[in-house]
Amino acid sequence: MKHEIIIAGFGGQGVLSMGKILAYSGLMEDKEVAWYPSYGPEQRGGTANVTVILSDQKISSPVLNQYDIAIILNQPSMEKFENKVKPGGILIFDNYGIPSPPTRKDIRIFRIDAMNTAVKEGNTKAFNMIVLGGMLKTTPMVALESIMKGLKKSLPERHHKLLPMNEKAILRGMEIIEEI
Repeated sequence: MKHEIIIAGFGGQGVLSMGKILAYSGLMEDKEVAWYPSYGPEQRGGTANVTVILSDQKISSPVLNQYDIAIILNQPSMEKFENKVKPGGILIFDNYGIPSPPTRKDIRIFRIDAMNTAVKEGNTKAFNMIVLGGMLKTTPMVALESIMKGLKKSLPERHHKLLPMNEKAILRGMEIIEEI
């Protein structure tokens, strides 16, 4: 088992956090893990992406040119990474802020209405957890229990009271993702 994932969007959307939680989750399941963030100096509002590799075998390099799964959260990232999904791979996107959806026919494409759902449910801070839940529905590479442990490890203790809200957001993402 090996999953090579890119998560890309604007700084402030929780892109790096999603990657870190996924990486921690893999570690808790004794998987080999690589977490490779990339972001501009402006961070919040600038583009950000993170590569995460989860594998049962040793990982030779965290630097990839193609991905099994791409989670795309803005138009600049769509333009940059749509063509880097391996044929037969998965592209997940939130159509909020993406006026030109993906067009490839050789990959599986999933839409998740995460931002509108987060706004409607009054929980915009959990937007990224909705997206993460959607990805886990398409490819259950780690258990929800491991995700929750990873989330607990990545959140400061003063925010642990938000864990149930985040778990609810992950489960909501699993419900609303749809293949197109």
